[in-house]
Amino acid sequence: MQSARQNLKSLAARILQDAAPHEAVVLAWPLACGSAVAERTQALTFANGTLYVRVPDAGWKAQLEAFSSRYSQKLSELSGNKVNDISYELARSSSSDRR
Repeated sequence: MQSARQNLKSLAARILQDAAPHEAVVLAWPLACGSAVAERTQALTFANGTLYVRVPDAGWKAQLEAFSSRYSQKLSELSGNKVNDISYELARSSSSDRR
């Protein structure tokens, strides 16, 4: 299993290496945060060392802020770009989202 994991990491590194810096960090978000978080969030853009991520609500924002330093470090490693900060933005709710 370890070799499969290494192969996936190598493949991801090659893909991210070929991407533009602002795209590489956005593409690396699901790898850094994991599938459960990636399914509920959306990396929007990376500019001036900050990744902007849309989150579903204030609860998610508060929880993810606690992991920001870990995510920043992992994103920097994966993408090869220095990620200084992550800014979490609340998703706008539509009338169809309300119960």
